[in-house]
Amino acid sequence: MSKQRIAVAVDGPAGAGKSSISKVVAKKLGYLYIDTGAMYRAVTWAVLQKGITPTDEAAVTALLSTLTLRLEPTDEAFTVFVNGDDVTEAIRSQAVNQAVSQIASIKAVRQFLVAQQRAMATSGGVILDGRDIGSVVLPKAELKIYLTASVDARAKRRWLETKDKETISLEDIKASVMARDEMDTNRKESPLVCVPEAIVVNSDNLTFDETVERMIQLITDAEK
Repeated sequence: MSKQRIAVAVDGPAGAGKSSISKVVAKKLGYLYIDTGAMYRAVTWAVLQKGITPTDEAAVTALLSTLTLRLEPTDEAFTVFVNGDDVTEAIRSQAVNQAVSQIASIKAVRQFLVAQQRAMATSGGVILDGRDIGSVVLPKAELKIYLTASVDARAKRRWLETKDKETISLEDIKASVMARDEMDTNRKESPLVCVPEAIVVNSDNLTFDETVERMIQLITDAEK
């Protein structure tokens, strides 16, 4: 009997490796990978481009009706488009890093993106990662994984990712990660939580490849 391709919800804090790991897992299993964080970053980028203050909920909400987002799969990952413009690199800037939690806490933004994310996941064979996938976006997902790591480990990974692109210290990155954790876990709309049914994967003592293999095993075990 062939196995059923399932919907996989991957949650966890900033810098835990959700995107990079989920991307590889999806490719190895032939699943569609949907980076929900990239979608929030894309909205944040558009807000900043328009000169809108991230805390101005009315202005941010009004902007949503003018946005068309698209994630286009590529051999390596995906390309992110906002109104037809490729913003894949631009959404990884430190300016977006610092503002994305504020944008993601706005109810209208979450409703706008959650509707799109649910539509993408209806046929199964998908991996979505974010902070509220198992709790809000896909509460009935067949498998929920909570991928985490210590603040120090997450800060170091993020610093290694950005040090060649931007001049920023490891301590500043650590402070940013801690601030992001605080905002994500305490925001009013869809805070970051580890739902009781989620399987926790702590990558502190795992290599990248070991974490990938652990997730692949969990998914293949969950497929019926």
